[in-house]
Amino acid sequence: MKIVSWNVQWCRGVDGRVDPRRIVEQARALGDFDVLCLQEVAANFPGLPGSRGENQFAIFANLLPDFTPIPGAPVDLIAAGARRGERRAFGNLVLSRLPVLQALRIQLPWPPDSQARRSMPRMLVEATIEAPFGAVRVMTTHLEYYSGLQRAAQVESIRARHAEACAHARAERERETPERERETPGRPRETPERGRDATRRDDSESPFRSAAHTVSTILTGDFNLRPDDPLHARIREPFADGTPELIDAWQQLYPGQAHQPTNGVHDREQWPEPYACDYVFASADLAPRLQALRIDAETQASDHQPVLVELE
Repeated sequence: MKIVSWNVQWCRGVDGRVDPRRIVEQARALGDFDVLCLQEVAANFPGLPGSRGENQFAIFANLLPDFTPIPGAPVDLIAAGARRGERRAFGNLVLSRLPVLQALRIQLPWPPDSQARRSMPRMLVEATIEAPFGAVRVMTTHLEYYSGLQRAAQVESIRARHAEACAHARAERERETPERERETPGRPRETPERGRDATRRDDSESPFRSAAHTVSTILTGDFNLRPDDPLHARIREPFADGTPELIDAWQQLYPGQAHQPTNGVHDREQWPEPYACDYVFASADLAPRLQALRIDAETQASDHQPVLVELE
């Protein structure tokens, strides 16, 4: 299973040209990806440099017709002078050629911060994907840049979501392998309307149909923090309830080596020096499956570099 994650800066390259097709071509040159996780995808924002207001969510879906698109736009605004129903969107996009069993969009915290000159809403997009080796939750996000307060709150929310999802997976496993039921004298036997039976898997075709739950997780994105930031360590911190911790795939595969820069490698107008802020984290149970992590240091299709992780 190959996953590419990339902050595409609304598909604007160092040359100032906005080109979603170039993004797909460069991502494919890095690896024959099964899942593509994109951040900073825009629709109907003609004010962004180089953009004509094109709907990039739709363009990527058309460029990858064999992939299931899972868009997540925390920024959703009415367009100035818009026709009825016309809106502007900015956020993340997951595209998968493997089956997507479930998709969730988790709005991340956005507490007010008087110290930040500006900020925008942020989101975690989660797709439970049927990989060759089992179900995997692939999550992608783009954390706040200007506000450390908001970024810290967003890290806590991501950790909480991971713990919640793992708790669902544990509960599902317990339901599927229940202990032998014992009848207590004087106590009526449990019925489907109450007790344990009420939480068994729902196989109906209603919205209550049980979704796939798994502890196996890949978390990607632009976290807007450097490897030595305490929040990077916080993401990796163990959980008290037995939830598998999130490990940095780079550290797992290249222990002791400084993380290769992922931002500002070519764009020196916006960034005075290159640094790493785009990461792939994996739940500890997937550590043996991590085979490779590569960063394309050559492409100039964005101000960030794409990151590929391979699992088997």
